[in-house]
Amino acid sequence: MKKIICLLSIVSASILYGQQKDYSIQSVPFTQVKLSDNFWLPRIQVNRMVTIPASFSRCESTGRVKNFIMAAEKKGKFCTRYPFDDTDIYKTIEGASYSLALYPDAKLEAYIDSLIVIIGNAQEPDGYLYTARTIDPAAVHSWSGKERWEKERELSHELYNAGHLYEAAVAHFMATKKKNLLNIALKNADLVCSVFGPDKKHVAPGHEVVEMGLVKLYRVTGKKEYLATAKFFIEERGHFTGYDTKSTDPWKNGAYWQDNIPVVQQEEAEGHAVRAGYLYSAMADVAALTGDDSLLHAIDKIWENMVQKKYYVQGSVGAIGDGERYGKNYELPNATAYNETCAAIANVYWNYRMFLLHGDAKYIDVLEKTLYNGLISGIGLDGKSFFYTNAMQITHNFKHADIEFERSGWFECSCCPTNLVRLIPSIPGYVYAQKDENVYVNLFINGKADLTIHNQTVQITQQNNYPWDGGLVFTLDPASSDNFAMKIRIPGWAMNQAVPSDLYSFTDQSNQKTIIKVNGQPFAYTMEHGYAVISRSWKKGDKIEMLLPMEVRTVSANEKLTDDIGKVALQRGPLMYCAEWVDNHGKAANLIIPNNTKFTTQFQPALLHGVTVLTAVVPAVIVANGNSISTVKQKLTAIPYYSWANRGQGEMMVWFPTQVKDIELIAK
Repeated sequence: MKKIICLLSIVSASILYGQQKDYSIQSVPFTQVKLSDNFWLPRIQVNRMVTIPASFSRCESTGRVKNFIMAAEKKGKFCTRYPFDDTDIYKTIEGASYSLALYPDAKLEAYIDSLIVIIGNAQEPDGYLYTARTIDPAAVHSWSGKERWEKERELSHELYNAGHLYEAAVAHFMATKKKNLLNIALKNADLVCSVFGPDKKHVAPGHEVVEMGLVKLYRVTGKKEYLATAKFFIEERGHFTGYDTKSTDPWKNGAYWQDNIPVVQQEEAEGHAVRAGYLYSAMADVAALTGDDSLLHAIDKIWENMVQKKYYVQGSVGAIGDGERYGKNYELPNATAYNETCAAIANVYWNYRMFLLHGDAKYIDVLEKTLYNGLISGIGLDGKSFFYTNAMQITHNFKHADIEFERSGWFECSCCPTNLVRLIPSIPGYVYAQKDENVYVNLFINGKADLTIHNQTVQITQQNNYPWDGGLVFTLDPASSDNFAMKIRIPGWAMNQAVPSDLYSFTDQSNQKTIIKVNGQPFAYTMEHGYAVISRSWKKGDKIEMLLPMEVRTVSANEKLTDDIGKVALQRGPLMYCAEWVDNHGKAANLIIPNNTKFTTQFQPALLHGVTVLTAVVPAVIVANGNSISTVKQKLTAIPYYSWANRGQGEMMVWFPTQVKDIELIAK
């Protein structure tokens, strides 16, 4: 069991294979963190009991499994829409494997094994695995090209499929100790490494993720070729001579694929937001494992650009629907905000790796905002309805092809639902991290964690009602008294910082401070990179109490965000709030929140699986008989943003004007 737990760590192979370089901070594996909270644990259970079975069922009913069966038989016609549809099976296996690691399930394990047989039968003798070609090489998918890898730089997704296969295989091996899927992945990876490299075929993968997958295979096997090929794919970007370098079209100049200039020269988050997030995550991995400072400096600059100029207030990225991509600096429209769920997931992966590199709480601040808002908004409370995009506003008089008004069971392109399947059960692994005798507490989730410090076990128990309440208690139980440092993140929002940049700010300064006590006595802690440092000799039963200020705050935007001028958003703790039609007399777009509005809070256990709602009396614009306009005082009710669109279709708003400055008449 120790070997399996070790492998579950993002940095574990450095110990197994004597790697000289890696992340200086190590994550505490999610299998060593047992949750008992009322926020994340129910979501993990719903994922296990509802989302994973539904995902497997839809892989079967939509023909995704059939594609593998036909590929094994070498006959038939590819029966789904996209050549990357293979990955929905891989990602669901990955999420199911994480779930198995937490909750053994013989029936689920046997079903996964049956799928692995089907996948293995579809693999060609040299390791190639891509159903869109193997079914009928004479009639391949239009995106695939006549020959292998011919259109990899564009849309074939051959290496993208491989990357998700590798990630699924590693997760399955770690959870079950079985090598049946891992062997399939290794055979494919060996083929990839034999085809691509400095003296072989040159290509920058069109949709990144193979780089992350190769790194995971390297961590498990110690095979240096996997890491070298991941690094090669990253460094190959920006060297293709077939782009129109003078064009501003991101497809024509390569920016859509992050392929317009070498990655070490890139300074902006650009192009397809999911691809970008996977690339930046892989750059962090390779920088850590190779000590390549040029990659590190590049992602530092790109991160600053993202958080300063391209980040929505509820944690989403990828503003532009045309290409599912980042826009220009400060291009963050509300009415047409795209905000793909997969982009939020990629942003969590990226920011966690940035924390492992630098040990700064600002990366976890971004991760937390994304996780609690623009990421879990992508899945309905029922566990089987989804948003591909995550809107910033819905009004009755505006419709846009890219904006979803209600959740769907699945999509023809179902990358987001299956990505959620694999992200949610891994959340316990983001709670704690270690560097030598320093313990980082990043997320506040009830449960017990088992750590090893100075070769002895230390159990940490969290007790809280986060994110609804700011009272946190940590009980430490070392096997024997020991000196080490607890580094507990004090969120930026608890220190008057809405985000770690000037993109968003709180409209007023709070005088409330975070209070920390040790064994009931006030503790004069020091701050390091956003963490309260409590260093002392700990004994069994020692308690740390922390009280975070849970005020309702109004957020304003940088004046360069033109859509948000004269408006405010609502935040309480890590949660952003929105107003939805069902709570506000059938509308939400007519509400005004003047400066100095006073809010009250109430936890409502029967609403939306239990949420704290915000209420205030505010002006609302009323149009009477089609020819008169007035404002009336009415009660505004705001709910957590993640919970909208679970009660039907109607208006929703995140940003609210503080006053009426003008009226625009629209003829219909």
